[in-house]
Amino acid sequence: MRIAASRLHSCVLIFCVAFVGCSNQGPNIAATFNQGASLVGTLPANPLQWKVITSMLNTKDSTMATLYGNDMAVQYSRTHSQHDYPAGSTLALVTWSQADDARWFGAKIPNQVKSVEFVFVRVIASDGTTYTYQKYEGSPLRMLFVQEGFGPNERAGYLLAQRAAVMP
Repeated sequence: MRIAASRLHSCVLIFCVAFVGCSNQGPNIAATFNQGASLVGTLPANPLQWKVITSMLNTKDSTMATLYGNDMAVQYSRTHSQHDYPAGSTLALVTWSQADDARWFGAKIPNQVKSVEFVFVRVIASDGTTYTYQKYEGSPLRMLFVQEGFGPNERAGYLLAQRAAVMP
């Protein structure tokens, strides 16, 4: 009888220690939507609703960027190594400043939007393929630069040359 009472006492003691040990003593961080990383302004499309082609980090400038594409661009980027996207393809590079993640030590998350760049690939009648490059900056985002031509400008060419990330 004494042995059973001793075991019961030990089990109760272990349960109490485990229960107290599991209590949360740290600050409670509420789960919120990252409003600072939102795209605010007038854009031709919302690239955050598209699929990711690739992402980039610039540790020197403390920025992170994600290259998005519409369905046609994503399909092409994942199946071709060339950079001659078909008409109807649209790419968008969203660049954010970085901030420390309060939930994960050492991690970085997107902070304020620095810029959004679009490349539109279109066919104009029998003239051939045209490339339109647009750059948006500011808060709210507004167009700062636009260039259209039968060949991509240097920046549009850079965006079109990015390889799709290999995803499982």
